[in-house]
Amino acid sequence: MFMQHIFPTYNRFPFEIVAGDGYTLSDQNGKNYLDFTSGIGVCNLGYNHPILNQAVAQQLNQVWHTSNLYNSQLQEAVATMLVPDESYLVSFCNSGTEANEAALKLARKASGKQTILAFDHSFHGRSYGSLSVTGNSAIKVGFGEMLPGVIYAQFNNPAALDLITPDLAAVMLEVIQGEGGVNVADADWLQAVAAKCQESGVLLIVDEVQTGMGRTGSKYAFQQFGIEPDIFTLAKGLANGIPVGAMVGKAKLASAFGPGSHGSTFAGNPLAMTAAKEVLQIMDQDFLACVHEKGHFFSTYLQDKLTQLDCVTDITGLGMIQGIHLKETVPVGQVILDLQAAGLLTISAKNNTLRLLPPLTMLASKLMAGCDLIQETLVNYAKKGTANE
Repeated sequence: MFMQHIFPTYNRFPFEIVAGDGYTLSDQNGKNYLDFTSGIGVCNLGYNHPILNQAVAQQLNQVWHTSNLYNSQLQEAVATMLVPDESYLVSFCNSGTEANEAALKLARKASGKQTILAFDHSFHGRSYGSLSVTGNSAIKVGFGEMLPGVIYAQFNNPAALDLITPDLAAVMLEVIQGEGGVNVADADWLQAVAAKCQESGVLLIVDEVQTGMGRTGSKYAFQQFGIEPDIFTLAKGLANGIPVGAMVGKAKLASAFGPGSHGSTFAGNPLAMTAAKEVLQIMDQDFLACVHEKGHFFSTYLQDKLTQLDCVTDITGLGMIQGIHLKETVPVGQVILDLQAAGLLTISAKNNTLRLLPPLTMLASKLMAGCDLIQETLVNYAKKGTANE
């Protein structure tokens, strides 16, 4: 299979996913895969979810798109379910990158200041603003000057607190750095950052694009760390695969985002809002409690199965986002290929990390089956010595 008319911005695997059901995906050759990727944390409810399908099909036959010049009860309903309390407002968009762009614009305009503190190994998107606050220099090569006024600190390092001064517009971070290697924030450090922001009059932006929407066992990951951001961003799992994003910010910032200050043609699209509304209705407290319990089981089972293997240096994560850190002699890219051959889809993260993002609906027995495949694959590497022998 060769894609002749597409820019080669992705190193694609040589098969096409043509069907999905629950947490099983099928390629064009009829091979089935247990999915530990959720489309990179997007299809949290799996594939072909009957309630979602029915709701979107019904909306499809009503109206696909209207301008944001008109009221939308769908947008209001979704926003009401998204906000943690009445002190927040929502601005919709189409992706995580766009949500983070909106967050940066709002922070600068509302504060009247320019400088943003971000962190090494972070990932916030690929447009100029979101890329500028992304702590990965390799993906910035060749694109010229980035957004000025961005400084970096080391994630989980107390020295970062010294950089939080009243001169900053905002501090922007992920509670778990997904692309950066599944690095989980230390709770004490994160709370200290939040306290220093509040003390210094600096806005705190939390990027929940990958960790939000139940991925860690709570609606938003920051809720497990005892902090309250001024702004947080969402996308990925919000509509289970239909493009949508959201920036959620304190209502006190509303005067900085009046008419004409920001917008997006497709933001709050009726199809996306319909899907998001159904996702949020499904993700009630009972659902999240189940995910929390399942995530603890998933993490514990991985630890029990893999920590004794010589090729595994660490396992990190929270809930249903887990990272298996491998020795350099076992390239994660080859492990992913071998797991695909065995019928399991996984992805990577920085620092030779195998990243696991299974659908939140996956049964514990299937989580165990996937973990067992990973163990069998890594044991084979241990027997061979390296991946290349």
